[in-house]
Amino acid sequence: MKSVFRTISSRRHSGHRTFADTAAEDVYKFVRDRGLDHAVEREKNLRPLLSIKDLIRSEPAKSVPISVITTQRDSLRVPLRPIEFIRSFPSVFQEFLPGGIGIHPHISLTPEILNLDADEQLVYGSESYKQGLADRLLKLLMINRINKIPLEVLDLLKWDLGLPQDYVETMVPEFPDYFRVIKSKLRGCSGELELVCWSSEHAVSVLEKKARMIGKGKGEFTKGSPIAFPMKFSNGFVVDKKMKKWIDDWQKLPYISPYENALHLSATSDESDKWAAAVLHEIMNLFVSKKAEKDAILHLGEFMGLRSRFKRVLHNHPGIFYLSSKLRTHTVVLRDGYKRGMLIESNELVTSRNRYMKLMNTVKKDNKAVSSTSKREDKGKVEGEVCDTDAKAGNDDISGSDVEDDRRGDFVDDDEDDDEEDQNQSLKRGSRNSSPRAGRRSFGNSGSRDKPQSRRNKISLKTEKKRSRMY
Repeated sequence: MKSVFRTISSRRHSGHRTFADTAAEDVYKFVRDRGLDHAVEREKNLRPLLSIKDLIRSEPAKSVPISVITTQRDSLRVPLRPIEFIRSFPSVFQEFLPGGIGIHPHISLTPEILNLDADEQLVYGSESYKQGLADRLLKLLMINRINKIPLEVLDLLKWDLGLPQDYVETMVPEFPDYFRVIKSKLRGCSGELELVCWSSEHAVSVLEKKARMIGKGKGEFTKGSPIAFPMKFSNGFVVDKKMKKWIDDWQKLPYISPYENALHLSATSDESDKWAAAVLHEIMNLFVSKKAEKDAILHLGEFMGLRSRFKRVLHNHPGIFYLSSKLRTHTVVLRDGYKRGMLIESNELVTSRNRYMKLMNTVKKDNKAVSSTSKREDKGKVEGEVCDTDAKAGNDDISGSDVEDDRRGDFVDDDEDDDEEDQNQSLKRGSRNSSPRAGRRSFGNSGSRDKPQSRRNKISLKTEKKRSRMY
């Protein structure tokens, strides 16, 4: 396996100890983490499903034509043809024709999903959740002292931050001491969320809080002290001696708070690398599921002036941030936020989303069980018919091709029903006939009555009947 630090030894002679400008794909071999991949993949259809649900719920009629969902497929992030996606979740969506004469079907919501939606709205309306969400938005505005964020950038992170659809009208006005919406001077920006008042109480990172708890009463932690990032690598990822040495030295560097602006540091220095890792680590902790799409994070980093540094941090620190390539995109997962593929710290919104997924998965499992049962029953019927035929036929030979023909002959035209009696008579004459041609195939007396014969067998019977008469 290639070493992450194959270039470090040459750089130490020049006093530059970093690998930040080295392409990650040329440095170490990427190793998948099955648990974190599953954490990403299990929400495969949840986000588009809830987007469609919110669209239907916002309509006065509480239903929309399928054509509306089709036209908004990209914004709703529907992975399949909308009608196929809708029909995949019959416990969530109902399909009907308005007035019985509609050309395009309309989609509405089932009572089960409406009950879950009511619980979700209670979560968004609870004081505890709104306070926690306001604190997280306040911290995001204070990180790197950016003080304001365009609403379009927040919309990209709406799902990850756990923002309600109408957060600008409902949640923001309730916290006038935290933030406010102002007009933006940026082109194409409808507005910006601006910080109103700095809060020293909230300007403390998760790692700083843990370090203070560990050093409480010992006087060990002071501002600027080294703080080690929790690291965990995927099974199969080999850390060689050079890599371990660099990690140990990197962890001993002073910890610069993400709420301080350290853009003056050289972008290729290890100090800047650790500060950028602290900023991204704190941002990831603000997300309800401790994960987000890479493009959305880089878009936020571009606004903060940290896009290139975020890219280097993601590529060079696989023990802190995991990049999953599931769902046809790249998702950044905070490793210390998960244990064995499960989220460590849950909240009300995550619990609500889990209930949605449980409903979706339960329907799939039920359909699969019914399908498997029907297949077993059908298989039993076919096997039972074959065994029954063998018992009735006695010593008569039934070739494999005849059994296959009997299974395929599920339908016979009514015009041929009149020939059954002639077939039975020909079967009796054929069994007594000593002709080699007629002796190649013999049929049981019950074969034609238990199940209709296929057209090919009937043609053969008629041919044998003519030959027997000739003899």
